[in-house]
Amino acid sequence: MSYDIERYLHIRSAGSASFSPDGERLSFLMDTTGVSQVWTIDEPGGWPDQRTFYDERVTFASWSPERDELVFGMDKGGNERQQFYRLSGDGSEEVNLTEHPDAKHRWGGWSHDGERFAFTSNRRDESVFDVYVQGRDERGNDATLVHEGDGWLTVGGWSPDDDRLIVSQAYSNFDQDLYVLDIESGDMRHVTPHEGNVRFYSATWAPDGDALYVSTDEDSDTLYLARLDLDTFELETVVEGDGWNVDGISLDQDTGRFVYSRNVDGFTELTVGRFTGPTTFETYPTPDLPKGIAGGVSWSPDAERFAITATGAAVNTNVYVVETETGETERWTYAATAGIPEETFREPELVHVESFDGLEVPGFLTLPDGYDDGEVPVIVSIHGGPESQRRPSFNPVKQYFLNRGYGYFEPNVRGSSGYGKAYGHLDDVRNRMDSVKDIEACVDWLHDHPAVDADRLVAMGGSYGGFMVLSCMTEYPDLWAAGVDVVGIANFVTFLENTGEWRRKLREAEYGSLAEDREFLESISPINNIESIAAPLFVIHGENDPRVPVSEAHQIVEEARAQDVPVRELIFEDEGHGLSKLENRIEGYAAVAEFLDEHV
Repeated sequence: MSYDIERYLHIRSAGSASFSPDGERLSFLMDTTGVSQVWTIDEPGGWPDQRTFYDERVTFASWSPERDELVFGMDKGGNERQQFYRLSGDGSEEVNLTEHPDAKHRWGGWSHDGERFAFTSNRRDESVFDVYVQGRDERGNDATLVHEGDGWLTVGGWSPDDDRLIVSQAYSNFDQDLYVLDIESGDMRHVTPHEGNVRFYSATWAPDGDALYVSTDEDSDTLYLARLDLDTFELETVVEGDGWNVDGISLDQDTGRFVYSRNVDGFTELTVGRFTGPTTFETYPTPDLPKGIAGGVSWSPDAERFAITATGAAVNTNVYVVETETGETERWTYAATAGIPEETFREPELVHVESFDGLEVPGFLTLPDGYDDGEVPVIVSIHGGPESQRRPSFNPVKQYFLNRGYGYFEPNVRGSSGYGKAYGHLDDVRNRMDSVKDIEACVDWLHDHPAVDADRLVAMGGSYGGFMVLSCMTEYPDLWAAGVDVVGIANFVTFLENTGEWRRKLREAEYGSLAEDREFLESISPINNIESIAAPLFVIHGENDPRVPVSEAHQIVEEARAQDVPVRELIFEDEGHGLSKLENRIEGYAAVAEFLDEHV
């Protein structure tokens, strides 16, 4: 049976759970109303209570460790200028804590006594983030500026005695530093001196506060779990990556219980255990979760249980609670599938494609049910980032197109995360177009697949994936029946000139700088190669996009039309970097389906 796109986009997701201080309830985010809002639930499969009622998306919710209240974040119209609000546990009282609507605020967590919270913000200077500490009763300008930053800073958590903060500074997605910030004095101590690009992810305090546990690739191609001594700055390996990334660890400081995850070819493998020494531990049985991706651990007050969000390619996102020592797992939320039978959702096959230089490019190929050989049109869906990874999570738009008879191919071209440091750097600056050549190799592979109709291939992607779509269409115009660019980059020069001040240095570290690489960036920008484009193009963008300005969409549409290419442009006035609101997603993807029906 077939269903329309509106039905598929009514499939819900529930995640980002947080335990209440009494351990009896969970808060979580669910998009039943069309955008994520705060809900609470007090038993597995129980009827949840909605606690926020906004037209805008709620981005996170974190319960106080001591009081029946939580803090949630929300921006406006996709502008990413997140504000914090304190909400009582029953939803009856709400307070705007930040009151700086023109600034971004990035949550840094509650103190252990629930009296304060930490965050970073670019209030003082749009291009940098400072560290603030604020009392739960304080508002707006009452927040204390603890440290003036000079880049992209994030707070990673409070020390066990609440006198220090972990602060991370990012120079690029493959290079970070960690600092320990003394809250009273404002002193920042650099604890990860290093040379070259080294990642330091998911740092968390050791129980005694004299060390950190962190995922790092210091002297390694992949991330491993290490203990960082704060006196000597020495790293001691706790868990090897074994060729894959250890993504991070969640640790309960009182009990030493932990959960860490390893990303194995896109799939999450969890290990649950308890530290018996600084680098030694015992393990517990593995939770029974959907095969796919899991994360976002929240511990109950006694750490006897933890909540976790899990999803699979054919399983929509929900919250599960795991008994720590036994691994016994209960599903707590039942986000609706809009009446579409779960058994109709299709699973992918993990494949590896040899590229032009012999590199193996991993990807996920999903074929529709009941296809005939040689008759399947395929959407080549390219992720953004580029330091991102297509993983086996639930995607209702993908399942909709599969139901309509399309295949779906999701490559992780060079530059993707998840496959080691070397793989991630293969597309840097002057090697940018090698990632586009990877798509050509994937298309050649699809041509040889017996199920695929090679004359009906679609390039579709968002953000950096939108750049890839436009580049594929200008570099290899004969390969495509159509292209769909969502919030994509058309011109690297104007993108870097106009992106948010706080993002420019991070993006130049990946793409190249305007000062040194302008000529090269111009040469590879699709807008400057538009005369080659041949296939019909659909461009979708949000008017309030702070990352890739909407002018990128207008540029490419104008130039493509000048080449007599069939072009459709759809701009949403109340969206930012992507489509978050249900009515916009329905309008946007219904239009995409209509466009592909016409041209593919």
